[in-house]
Amino acid sequence: MERKRRQQQRGFTLMELLIVIAIILIILTIAVPKYNNQVMAAHEMAAIRQIGSIHTVETQYMSQFGMYATSLAQLGPPASGAPGPQASDLLPKSLADGKASGYTFVVTARPTGYMITAVPDAFNSTGRRTFYSDETLVIRANNTQEPATATSPEIK
Repeated sequence: MERKRRQQQRGFTLMELLIVIAIILIILTIAVPKYNNQVMAAHEMAAIRQIGSIHTVETQYMSQFGMYATSLAQLGPPASGAPGPQASDLLPKSLADGKASGYTFVVTARPTGYMITAVPDAFNSTGRRTFYSDETLVIRANNTQEPATATSPEIK
């Protein structure tokens, strides 16, 4: 008799399992968007730091070669041979290729120096802001898909 009672009490009922699954799903619907927002914020902070790194190596490039680099390739490692003006080996290859932290980076020449733009690879997925900076070292952001420009609000 006692053996029969033990067999009847083993396991969970279908209703209990459904309630546990429902609770887990509710927790996930609350937690996943917050996690995604944190990941985007981390990507944006990493992009800002990468822009700072590019500023630093542009200054080094200027001191070595007497001009600013006009592309990320000039700041990156050489394909072969020794570093020089076309590939100064000041940036790691990952950033010199223009992609890092969910953002695409571009360095272009200006009459007075250079400018850097950083755009998310997938807007609202890897980032919600675009960034712009130039030889003034001021980083500017735009909260829309349009690339940030010299007139965009400054990051404080």
